[in-house]
Amino acid sequence: MEKQKIIFIINPISGIVKKADIENQIALFIDKDKYEIHIVKTEYASHAILLTEKAINEGADIIVAVGGDGSVNEVVNGIKGSNVKLGIIPLGSGNGLARFLKIPFPIKDAIEVLNKGNYTVVDTVNVNDRVFLSIAGIGFDALVAKRFAKYHKRGFWSYFTIATKEYRMYRPKKYMIKLNGDTIIRKALMVVFANSDQFGYNTSIAPHASINDGLIDVCIVKKIPAYKMLFFIQLLFLKQLYKTNYLEIIKTNELWIERKRNKVVNIDGEPVKLTKNLHIKVNHLALNVIIP
Repeated sequence: MEKQKIIFIINPISGIVKKADIENQIALFIDKDKYEIHIVKTEYASHAILLTEKAINEGADIIVAVGGDGSVNEVVNGIKGSNVKLGIIPLGSGNGLARFLKIPFPIKDAIEVLNKGNYTVVDTVNVNDRVFLSIAGIGFDALVAKRFAKYHKRGFWSYFTIATKEYRMYRPKKYMIKLNGDTIIRKALMVVFANSDQFGYNTSIAPHASINDGLIDVCIVKKIPAYKMLFFIQLLFLKQLYKTNYLEIIKTNELWIERKRNKVVNIDGEPVKLTKNLHIKVNHLALNVIIP
């Protein structure tokens, strides 16, 4: 049987897990009878997109993102439009998508998932010309992603420190949203576009979101009083925020959103500068992903 060509794209600076030994573990646990193995490392932001496109041109069958949600996102943006399968070894900070797909965190177990080769077909979502797989957001969500990207430490407590510091002074913004034949105007802390139920660090803002139903959950979040901040966080972990009056969820397959300023969008955990006006559209069953 002809071997499949599998490319591991390692982000050496993602998350809080040391990656010095990852290449040895890949060599040790991957099924060499099944796969022809190639390993490359990213050297700068968005490098994984170029490495993925190069791998596809050279005949890759599977491309594995070794890192966090941002690393996965870059690989997805390189894969889009092809039949190449995506694999994930979750070594980032939040690892929201891996949690949603039930991909195990121990490296050996994640590699065993690759060895078995089971896969599913999932939706991707375009925000203008950028694709995301799990979640995107604007407003406070994007501000925290921007600050977190520049912070000297990764991990949940760094994210929590930034969020609590910025929250008190942040003023909700007004958004005009066109979807499902209607135009609505909302003043919101943030607007989150959920393709999966994960908000990072095993929190959930849209617990009923599905990654293969052709829809996204548009989550419009009001600002909760600062003294209820811990309550807000608890509800995210308990997947119960949707039961409160602070969250409005509308399902759709396409929307347009206008904002007055702030061009940053949180895309799968990474801050990305786009235009003020956004067009968001689901690409139904557009990506093959290896899962347990």
